[in-house]
Amino acid sequence: MKQEAPAAKLKKKKRTKAEKREAIWALCFIAPTIIGLIVLNFYPAIDTVWQSFCKTGYFGKGNTFIGFENYSKVFTASETWHSLWNTIKYALIEVPFGVVISLVLAVFLNKKLKGTSLFRTIFFLPMVCAPAAVAMVWKWLYNQQFGLLNNVFGTDVAWISDPKIAWISIAIIGVWSIIGYNMVLFISGLQEIPGDYYEAAEIDGATGIRQFFHITVPLLSPTTFFIVQTRVIGALTIFDLMFMVMDKTNLALENTQSIVYLFYDYAFTKNNRGYGATIVVFLIIFIMIVTFIMQRAEKKLVYHP
Repeated sequence: MKQEAPAAKLKKKKRTKAEKREAIWALCFIAPTIIGLIVLNFYPAIDTVWQSFCKTGYFGKGNTFIGFENYSKVFTASETWHSLWNTIKYALIEVPFGVVISLVLAVFLNKKLKGTSLFRTIFFLPMVCAPAAVAMVWKWLYNQQFGLLNNVFGTDVAWISDPKIAWISIAIIGVWSIIGYNMVLFISGLQEIPGDYYEAAEIDGATGIRQFFHITVPLLSPTTFFIVQTRVIGALTIFDLMFMVMDKTNLALENTQSIVYLFYDYAFTKNNRGYGATIVVFLIIFIMIVTFIMQRAEKKLVYHP
């Protein structure tokens, strides 16, 4: 005779009143988060994709389905690719320099020295400052006539008005703003590395530089990869910094305008929300491609002990 499956022998146990009450309370606690995700994340994302196939009216009303017409215009428009290239240029400065400088600072501030807590706080302060305040301070520093930089160095450089260097000036602000956040993540990763490795390396006569490249960098690669991946996505979606630093009358706006800034211009200034939604979908596709490439590269570049 065939033996019955173990699952068939088990009888379903009825939940007790205490278990039901506990499940109801658990649902009540997570309900606000679920509702928030649906209302603020899932529904807007689905609606954005739908609007990209429509010619939208004011306030999203009176949408007319036009198929792939918006996508045809976005993918063939030179301003789309130009804005994407501006965004990539920004990321090429912000991500590498932000990661390298943060790593060096984290290594120094991870040592047990006097004043390390104070310096950690100082470097992290830009992260807690309002973007508007950061923009105002840096616009004053970059001012061609009264700015601190030109007065200190005795120059007359149009830091944010010259199309050739404006995007570099914006990227420098981005590096300055993100150093503290990256540094904190690196410090947490450094504290996970066992000290025995460094003690053994010192016994073998390894210098501090060799320890850094042969112990710190490989063992810190998972943290580094996480920071790089998140910062690439953050750099590709940059908007607030450029919006508050670059005025609409600025001659260098075209050479610094990010892809999200272009979306804002069409969706909220020109009231062409269907075209703006298509730009967002275009950016999402590009970010997915970049993320896929980085995920494939993780297996070769990241060392997992």
